[in-house]
Amino acid sequence: MSDNNIQIFDTTLRDGEQVPGCKLNTKQKLVIAEKLDFLGVNVIEAGFPVSSPGDFKSVSEISKLIKNATVCGLTRAVENDIKVAAEALKYAKTPRIHTGIGTSDSHIKYKFNSTQDKILERAYEAVKYAKTFVEDVEFYAEDAGRTDNAFLARICEAAIKAGATVLNIPDTTGYCLPNEYGAKMKYLMENVKGIEKAILSCHCHNDLGLATANSIEGVINGARQIECTINGIGERAGNTALEEVVMILKQHPYLNLDTSINTRHLYALSQLVSESMGIYTQPNKAIVGANAFAHSSGIHQDGMIKNKNTYEIIDPKDVGVTDSAIVLTARSGRAALAYRAKNVGYDLTKLQLDDVYANFLHFADEKKEIDDNDIHHIIESSKVYQQIISA
Repeated sequence: MSDNNIQIFDTTLRDGEQVPGCKLNTKQKLVIAEKLDFLGVNVIEAGFPVSSPGDFKSVSEISKLIKNATVCGLTRAVENDIKVAAEALKYAKTPRIHTGIGTSDSHIKYKFNSTQDKILERAYEAVKYAKTFVEDVEFYAEDAGRTDNAFLARICEAAIKAGATVLNIPDTTGYCLPNEYGAKMKYLMENVKGIEKAILSCHCHNDLGLATANSIEGVINGARQIECTINGIGERAGNTALEEVVMILKQHPYLNLDTSINTRHLYALSQLVSESMGIYTQPNKAIVGANAFAHSSGIHQDGMIKNKNTYEIIDPKDVGVTDSAIVLTARSGRAALAYRAKNVGYDLTKLQLDDVYANFLHFADEKKEIDDNDIHHIIESSKVYQQIISA
């Protein structure tokens, strides 16, 4: 892997599926997994094999199907979890076991009723045991965002000594500010012995709306893997959105960071995941929302018609959207009306447009959005209709 290549670890089928009411069956997971592989993700976290027979079957079947991506199974730092994951992954061309434990004071005291030394020992033993089954072992330090950096560095060193190839630094509760999360990555890069033997990974949650920003700060400061989901779905407020981090890196080439994602398939996969899980994607969702490339303000529409770069920093086709949309509402101006009218066969002069526009505003005040049929009716009921059709 080159120094500037960011691995995309997709956990739509594991962390993403933890959204209440969004359970997928094995057939649905296989369809999404194959599309993720086609998209170009580097790692597919297929599930948590020990959690249920259905999840075990899904991980096993995905392992048989996937041709390019690494297939990953999640475990706790428990021997049986790891053994079951290894069994589920046995057909994978490139398998990875993802094991770990909580490392913050809160988790150690209240979740495990334990001590830092005992947690460190459990982490070491879990990675060591996983290593007996697969070469590629990822260690997660749950709640790393609220873990003391010095202890986090110690447990990362232990995981590397046990054979970990990837170190996952989750902001499990979405609490970190971007500069804090970036500083944490920088600290680990500078203070963990043997860090050159492993890849640091960002796994950020969106409780405060900072998952994407934190992930970008993470890779700027040395991480080389981002864990994310399609549409940002996931536990509570969700995870880092795959489409957001991928397009940020693509649109900011001066960062000198890139991914292997074929971005032209982003919108279609977003739609597939939304439909399969029955999750409504908010219209103003970045990159893949229904309004991401829609313009209704007259000022914006005028600028777009003259030059798309005035209000769009992404070419819609780059993410699989056919084209931008000029949406006619009561906020739209003459330029937008003329543009849409021309698309349905009316080339209006300035004087004709003035008359039609006055008629348009009456319609637009009564209706949220004007469609093509409405345009015909507006023009046909205008005073200058005969002039228009005889031109």
